[in-house]
Amino acid sequence: MITLGIESSCDETSCGILENSDRILSNIVLTQEIHSQFGGVVPEIASREHNKFIYGILEKALNEAGCKMEDVDLIGVTTGPGLIGALMVGIAFAKGLGLAYNKPVVAVNHIEGHILANFIEHDVKLPTLVMMVSGGHTELIFMKNIGKYHVLGRTIDDAAGEAFDKVARILGLGYPGGPEIEKLASEGDENYLKLPIAIKKEPDFSFSGIKTAVMYHFKGLSKEMQEKHRADVAASIQKAVADNLLYKIEMAIKKNMPKSLIISGGVAANKYIRKRFEEFCRERGILFFAPPLTLCTDNGIMVAKAAFENFKRKTETYNLNPVPNLKLIEV
Repeated sequence: MITLGIESSCDETSCGILENSDRILSNIVLTQEIHSQFGGVVPEIASREHNKFIYGILEKALNEAGCKMEDVDLIGVTTGPGLIGALMVGIAFAKGLGLAYNKPVVAVNHIEGHILANFIEHDVKLPTLVMMVSGGHTELIFMKNIGKYHVLGRTIDDAAGEAFDKVARILGLGYPGGPEIEKLASEGDENYLKLPIAIKKEPDFSFSGIKTAVMYHFKGLSKEMQEKHRADVAASIQKAVADNLLYKIEMAIKKNMPKSLIISGGVAANKYIRKRFEEFCRERGILFFAPPLTLCTDNGIMVAKAAFENFKRKTETYNLNPVPNLKLIEV
């Protein structure tokens, strides 16, 4: 079975083609670099860029996969969460392809796509704890099986990746901020600035406070000291994000007794955080899984995987309309 996945929820335009459940035939991703000049994603521009490039992205994906639309058996498309205008471009495109080639179209939850990216190359042991962490989302999920999720905690303000973006702006770095923070942090002292664990007694996350603490500290320094400690601040915020994530995971492990831990989303590409997670799991004797770096950020293959799994089990539960705040269906 060949599945085409279409992703356009934010600033990546992507089409991926998956054979059965685990053979990647192609995965073409275009990141809209135009937003870097604004320091963040501009929704209207994102929609226009998706519309401009999505046809070419599909063509490249088909060519790399060595197939035609007639060979595709199923189309999956992200319907949320995300930017409504951006979602509409992908959904309209998928509907058009479905009508033109008489193919079924399956709606995919963006978060579920990120989760299932782990299952393409790994035999994940279930039940598992999922740390979904990106620029727009930070959620800790207990997963009994594919399609069976229970959200244990989520951010009450900034997502972890959003905190990286905002601190990068404070430090005068580029957008997106996560890779810039990671690069600079490699030169710094992670113990330079002590940042707290937020809301310790609850499973939810908060990153706004540590971002604000960084801002006041850095802006209180002289220009000379700012330059001297820029890398130290980057290393400190990176450590603080990892500390906050792992603190809440520790709480969840004690209550839920998972067989494994997986990390998903754009922040999963951060090598420092992956290493901290690996060490954490090794010390506690549980398995750790992370997707390959190419499947951490938004991509069409994760959408194809989720569409395939839901279609196979006949449990497709989302309609083909954009839902910017779409939540995982909890079972």
